[in-house]
Amino acid sequence: MRSVRRTTAAAALLAVLALVAAGCGGSSNDSKDSGSGGQDAPDAGALDKASGVTKITFWHGMKGANGTAVDKLVKAFNDAHKGKIEVTAVYQGDYDETITKYKTSVQQGNTPSVVQIYDIGSRFMIDSKQTVPVQKFADKDGYSLDSIEPNIANYYSIDNKLNSMPFNTSMPLLYINKEAFVKAGLDPNKPPTNLDEIMADAKKLTVKQGGKTVQYGFNAAIYGWFLEQLIAQSGTTYCDNDNGRKDLASKVNFDDEQGVKVATWYQQMVKQGLMPNTGKKTDDAQAVFKSGTSAMHLESTGSLRGYLDAAKGKFTVLTAPFPHLSASDNGGGPIIGGASLWIDGPGHSDAEKRASWEFVKFASTPDQQAAWHTGTGYFPINSKALDEPADKAWVAQYPQFTTAITQLHNTKPTNASSGCILGVMPQARKASEDGIEKAVLGTDPATAMKAAAESIKPQIDQYNKTVKK
Repeated sequence: MRSVRRTTAAAALLAVLALVAAGCGGSSNDSKDSGSGGQDAPDAGALDKASGVTKITFWHGMKGANGTAVDKLVKAFNDAHKGKIEVTAVYQGDYDETITKYKTSVQQGNTPSVVQIYDIGSRFMIDSKQTVPVQKFADKDGYSLDSIEPNIANYYSIDNKLNSMPFNTSMPLLYINKEAFVKAGLDPNKPPTNLDEIMADAKKLTVKQGGKTVQYGFNAAIYGWFLEQLIAQSGTTYCDNDNGRKDLASKVNFDDEQGVKVATWYQQMVKQGLMPNTGKKTDDAQAVFKSGTSAMHLESTGSLRGYLDAAKGKFTVLTAPFPHLSASDNGGGPIIGGASLWIDGPGHSDAEKRASWEFVKFASTPDQQAAWHTGTGYFPINSKALDEPADKAWVAQYPQFTTAITQLHNTKPTNASSGCILGVMPQARKASEDGIEKAVLGTDPATAMKAAAESIKPQIDQYNKTVKK
């Protein structure tokens, strides 16, 4: 679910930089490698030559229903590879906790075989030089990656080379309370498509009784992911150097026109009483929509099942494409969220690396992605999963999910929609949230966003300096 995507200042920057520096030198456990370099992809013979069962460890950040789905996936793999490969899945906490523990494992030269890392940790994972790109395995085997959804593969690729295998993917959506729309005289089948239209509809949807607001027209958390989406929807990039894909990003762009417009919009929506200020806690923002006291709401696909369950018997939940920044947007599209699977190299035997590749491949197959999709609500990364009978039945039961499918397929892969990969992206996201929050509380939006962008610049510079050593 998207709630685990909350980013905090999980680790001090200096610690991150120290880990990157340590990672660039390889792990102290390289002596365990046999036959190929730590970041090379061994061929199938490495596993064939292994005696006994090759054991691999899989670190992840999934809990609840998502954790149950992980356990089912691992059991299915182990059953299919009995006597040859055995995967042990270990929950490490939420995304921030998982990457923090991973950084510690790098320092200790004791990384897991496979690790699930959230999208905005990608730059660090590449710079740590601890992993074997899945593209190397695919090229070695002549294995086609064409069935991976282009927009999903685009996020985790640089120079058309896939670094990690996408695993759990979410898309941003606009959620709608159907009955609230009808009561306000609005057509729920013609939802607002940009921020100005949301504001106009929110004025009609906001209901007051006795001077108290009993229904807000709109609500959303102050969440940096939404800002990133709106900038991408405008066709512009969140950071420089082609969103960090041409070269290391040296600055963020959320203090430009697009970011200031978002901050101004948040400020005006709260000031006019069209949305409550629920702050940065996504759980608080979600609770408002679940209770039926908000007619529109921004969230990811990962929340859909929970919303449908919460609204049952109270109101009908509809979904619409994530809004554009303005009516004049052209060439943009939303960014996927979620996490991917990284195969560790240094300190792991060729047989272990090969077994990890077999597991990662298995997790991306149509039938496993269909099971993952229907068990969690995350978007299937394999386009063929949507053709699986079980998946078709699930989508028929929850037609609200088709919005995400259409939105993803209608988005042309570009540097804007691929998202920014930045070594200190978690800190940058937090800085942008601080800027929007200050604007909501009364600071001039342009001033707030400029200060936020400037606050992260020294951290970007220090990270890049360390990586380029």
